[in-house]
Parts: sequence; structure tokens; C-alpha cells
Amino acid sequence: MNELHSDCLTSIADLSTEQFAEVALVLGDQLNSKHSWFAEVRQHRLFVMFEMRQETDYCRHHIQKVVGFFAAMRAFASALADKGHKVLYLALDNKQNQQKLLDNLDAVIKHTQCNQVLLQQPDEYRLDHMLSQWSATSKATIDWYDSEHFLTERDSLTRWFGDKDSYLMEYFYRRVRKQTGYLMNGDQPVGEQWNFDKQNRKSLGTKDPLPEPLLFAHDVTPLVKLIEQQGIGTMGNIEPQRFIWPLHRGEALELLDYFVSHLLCHFGDYQDAMHTDSWTLFHARLSFALNTKLIAPKEVVEAAIDAWQNDPERISLNQIEGFVRQIIGWREFIRAIYWHFMPAYSSTNFFDLHQPLPSFYWNGETKMNCLQHSIQQSLDHAYAHHIQRLMVTGNFALLTGTHPDAVDSWYLGIYIDAIEWVELPNTRSMSQFADAGKLASKPYVSSGSYINKMSNYCHNCHYDVKRKFGANACPFNLLYWNFIDQHFEKLKSNQRMSLILSQWQQRKPDDKAAIIDQAQAFLESLPRS
Repeated sequence: MNELHSDCLTSIADLSTEQFAEVALVLGDQLNSKHSWFAEVRQHRLFVMFEMRQETDYCRHHIQKVVGFFAAMRAFASALADKGHKVLYLALDNKQNQQKLLDNLDAVIKHTQCNQVLLQQPDEYRLDHMLSQWSATSKATIDWYDSEHFLTERDSLTRWFGDKDSYLMEYFYRRVRKQTGYLMNGDQPVGEQWNFDKQNRKSLGTKDPLPEPLLFAHDVTPLVKLIEQQGIGTMGNIEPQRFIWPLHRGEALELLDYFVSHLLCHFGDYQDAMHTDSWTLFHARLSFALNTKLIAPKEVVEAAIDAWQNDPERISLNQIEGFVRQIIGWREFIRAIYWHFMPAYSSTNFFDLHQPLPSFYWNGETKMNCLQHSIQQSLDHAYAHHIQRLMVTGNFALLTGTHPDAVDSWYLGIYIDAIEWVELPNTRSMSQFADAGKLASKPYVSSGSYINKMSNYCHNCHYDVKRKFGANACPFNLLYWNFIDQHFEKLKSNQRMSLILSQWQQRKPDDKAAIIDQAQAFLESLPRS
């Protein structure tokens, strides 16, 4: 997965003038071999792909993320060349690589004298804005194409529900169900119920079997050495001879098949569970393959539904519905939210928070077992599932007053599946409530009781989750009520917070003072990055 196919072109200078009538740009998250661009070989069309410092340096990425994208890009370029397509691939250390997208594009166009450029709509606002501005001034004719990946359009929120300040995923999800016919009997949901989420909140018992994940074992040593030689700053850990993530479509399909065959039958039940003995549990871990477009949401959902229909006794309705909702509900909805509210969305800060991240987010060195495990797992595997991100690391970041920009940057960098369109709404809205409720109906903060209910993290922890304050009290318990007190005025208008606010008002003044004093002392003791 490190070496390019011998037919890949690697030099702009070697391109023959007037050989190509079209230049088609393929970005690192546009690795969709089923795209109509690739349906037939056109010798006059040149596909261009670039490894760039522009993309490695806009935030500090996990080493596995940089390796994963570059290795998947190289595999994709090689597969295109193997089928006879003309591909120019500029690796990171190519002397002709100017390390910026527009500079590289301009160099190719100038040398080939090509006047036709094909672009797929980027999924990131940053790249979309960059290419849109460039296309408005370029002398070449620019043709825009859909990525042919998603089930819905960018502007689906406005078209379906009008221009609003906030939206609910549930209504969006039902609309997509009706549009696609997934899990539908005519115009009614299978099982006479749209959502089985209340059945999908089980924690793992001591006798529940923990499944083994399907892991690949790519040798990416040359890529790791290249990244180090180029001085790219990264975080996290990697085993260069055992890179575990899928790097081409065949492996993505293999991972999908493993999920529907072995894991889907328990996915819904335990999708919110956490356990120290398994970092994967029953999760599909298809997000990297999906977000790079190695596979499509349509085929993922249909493979899962086929498995359920073929064995409904083994795979119950709540398992399949929970998974389908993640793909056609949350994933599509998050994208729609992103495009509806950008670019102002990326600077929201409802609670006016300004602290940097605690420094242990970069090394996992904390006595809090839940954070230590979730962060170390992220550093080791560039992965954590949604509850670890939302209710452990995200919850703690919000309760400790961390600036949303710092949280955004960390999530965008540390996870192999993190691309801004999917990371930013999940962080700003679901995790940090920085947008004041455009997506989430309340802040997703909790005391230690939720983590204790859904995991075994609190077992053998330095802190006592049962203690609300006092010696060795769980910091989540202290910080939760401190947060409620600190932001009481901003939370008063949120009806879903009224019970909690009332409970805080009814606490004994001495208890409230003790909690706040201890929480403040803890916050002052936090090492900050």
C-alpha cells in the first residue's frame, strides 16, 4: 500500500503538452471507485491527486490519520492506473509538489495547456470556498460534479423544513426513511415505531462475550518514515508493520461483511456501552471507509438490512434500526447541519468558554480511569466510539470550561475518521452545545453516574463515583454541579434542564458551597496544554 502502480505519472514536467483535454481533481476523501468519472477510460482525461502539507498542517493530526489517508490515496491511484486511467500523483516528497492545492492545479493546467477542469463538490467548507473562488477567476472552464456518495443533498434542511435556527434529527430521519423506503411498510415504519433508541442503552454485564475485531495488518513503514523525514508534526501511536485500517474498497467491504455477520446482532443493545477490555465492542468501525468514500452509505445500509431480513430472529429490529439511524439519520443530518450553518457555525461559543484543553488529552496521564482509557485508546488506535467522544472526553472538556476551538482541533486531529463536515457539528453542537441548540436540545453533560451505569470504568478508579463531594469524590460529580451553577442563567430558558436546575436550587447552601469550592480547586489544579 506504500508503492504507486508503475503506470502512475509522477512528474508534471513529463506530461505532454496538449495530450489531455481534461484535468479531474480527486481529493483525499473522494476515493469512490463507483463514481461515474471512472465508468470508462478516457485517454484525454488526466486524474490528479496530491499529498500536501496544506492538508497535514491545518491541525495536528494523529499519525494513523495521515498514514491512513495517504495510503488509501495511493491504493486508489494505483487501482485507477491499473484499469488504464491516466493518473498524476504527487507524493509528499515530490520536488514538483508545491504543497498547496491551487498551486499544484495551476502548475498542471499551465504545463498541459488544458482548459477543462473537473471538480467534485468538496465536503469541507474550507476546500469548497477555496475551489469556488479559484474557479471564478480561472481561465479554464470548470465543471462541477456531485460526489455521488450521500443519500441527501447539501441543502436538504432548507428544502424540506424551511430556513430555521434549529432542527431536530428525528424529523429528518423519518423523511429519509420515507424517501429511501428503508425499514418501511408503505408509508409506515416497520414495527410501527420509528425509533427504538430506548431499547439501545444496555451496559455490558460480566458474562456478556466481548467480540474480537477484524483488524488488517498493512506494513506502512515507508510512509511513516516519509512523514517523519518531512517533519510533519503528529500525535498518537502507530505500529508501522500492523496498520489496522482498511485502505481500499475490498477491505472496506470485508469489514462491512464482518460487521453484519458477527456484530450487528448486538449493535443496538450495546451501542452506548463502554468497557476496558474492548475498544471496539460491537461497532462497525466503517467511518473511515465511509468518510473517504471507499464505500457508500447506500450499500452499508442495504447490506445490514439484508442480513436482518435473512435472519430476523438473530438480528432483532432494534439492532438494525439503531444502525440504520446512525447512517441515514445522524450522518446525513450532521452533513446537512454543517452546510446550512457554515461558516459562522465554526466560531460559536454559547457559554463563552476560553480555557485550553487539559494537557492529559495529549498523553492520557490522568487518575480518572474513564478519561485515561478513552484518551489512551484514541492515542493508540485513532478511534473512540460516539459515547466515549460525547460523554467522556467531550463531557469533561465542556465541564472544565474548554474553548470550543480547542475541542474542535483535538477531535479533528486525533480521530482517523474526522473530517470537518462530520466532526464540527458533532463537537460544536452535540458535545459542547456551543451553538446554543441548533442540533441538540440540551447540553450533553452528566455527573459520574452515567459513566458508571454504561461502563466498568469506575471500577478500581482512584476516585469514588458514589461520592458527590469530599475526599476522592469523582470530579465529574463536582464539575457537573459547578457547571449548572456557573451557567444557571443561560440554562433557565431550556425546558429540558428545568428539573436539574430545580434540584440545584433545592440543595443545602453548605453542600452547594462545598461542591463549588472543591470543583474550583480541581479546575485550578488541572494541567493545561
